Amino acid sequence: MARTAAARQPLLTLAVVAILAGCAPPEPSPPAAGLHDFTFGGGIGRRAGGPDLAIYVDWSGAFPPASRDTWFQARYSVDSFSRLDEIWPTSTSPAPSEPSRWRRADTEIDVTYDRPAPLGGGRNTIAGFLDRNPTTGLLVAQDGTILLERYQYGRDDHHRFTSFSMAKTLIALLFGIAVSEGHVKSIEDAAEVYASDLRGTEYGRTPLRHLLTMSSGVDFREDYDGNDDSARLVRASFVGQTAGGAAAVRQFNTRGAEPGARWYYASAETFVLAHVLRAAIGRPLHEYFAEKIWRPIGAEADATWLTDRSGLAVGFMGFNARLRDFARLGMMLANGGRAGDRQIVPAAWLAEATRAHFTAAQTRRGFGYGFQTWIFAENDGSYALQGVRGQVLYVDPARRLVLVHTAVRQSARDPGGADTIALWRAIKRATPVAGR
Repeated sequence: MARTAAARQPLLTLAVVAILAGCAPPEPSPPAAGLHDFTFGGGIGRRAGGPDLAIYVDWSGAFPPASRDTWFQARYSVDSFSRLDEIWPTSTSPAPSEPSRWRRADTEIDVTYDRPAPLGGGRNTIAGFLDRNPTTGLLVAQDGTILLERYQYGRDDHHRFTSFSMAKTLIALLFGIAVSEGHVKSIEDAAEVYASDLRGTEYGRTPLRHLLTMSSGVDFREDYDGNDDSARLVRASFVGQTAGGAAAVRQFNTRGAEPGARWYYASAETFVLAHVLRAAIGRPLHEYFAEKIWRPIGAEADATWLTDRSGLAVGFMGFNARLRDFARLGMMLANGGRAGDRQIVPAAWLAEATRAHFTAAQTRRGFGYGFQTWIFAENDGSYALQGVRGQVLYVDPARRLVLVHTAVRQSARDPGGADTIALWRAIKRATPVAGR
């Protein structure tokens, strides 16, 4: 692909000049006037730079190309998060020959909102949001119309951005389709009913319902410190390219609670679901996804999935797609699982998946939790697909409204996500409920 060459294009900014001069760079957020102005074409705003630019560029002012050793480091994330499928093994879900068409608003949406106090407070705008957040892509759409589409750090509408844990919700959607088609008889069945290689393990004995709601009770530590169980899972799946499949999760085999008794976020539970789903449908997940979701929604470009050595799309992360195609997924969800006149995800399943089986008070994350899906605490029917480092897809069915945000936040615990939530709530307040 040509994207790597584009990523090397020098960015002549004050921050880089300061680095070359050997002195400390000036405060890059908000940027100095004129340095990072957006250029527009076809209703899309693009700029070569972005806030805190010195963090992401090398000595020459270019975004350094990532490798398998550096892909998760902040310095290399602009490159790696927009071409992760060139760094690790993947499988492809092909797009249809003809994409669905977007309408585009004559004027971009604009709102003002209050920044969260821990982030400095004060009134802010969408322009201010982009000046203060390491956003690579931001898109807002309502009922098939794009209201805003912006890119920073030299990214554009041809890059495939990685999902991180937004992929988890896609596995839950595929599960709903598999249930409707009879591949999975009941989510009350234990995982080992479908995946015989999990028999005798704690995950194998767990009902699918409790895997879907992150309440298996199997001990798993996900703290993103590089030594936790999520890091072990990553190494045992696509990074290590070891045996993969069931072998990757057999190492997590201590039960701390009965299924359904407690909520605890654990990427291994999604990996088990992906493994079970492949066994139940008898075919690769990327093929099933392409047939059941990707082509029916009219995606404009192929999507990719990070894949372990067994050929399994790992599911807990690593789905990669263009920004507008993430928005197409969101639009299908906002329309009750429909794309055009076709029901893609069963309506009853989607309703069950997007209600809070565990409340925000129980998760202590500011969100409730459904089937691999985050539920906004206001319980107004809106929900979120979320991934670390700033990847989100927010969906409000009442307004048929979606927001997609991809980013290169510096850590998994970056507090900047609160700013994205505040912006989303302001956009919701400015957008009428559909039909009114």
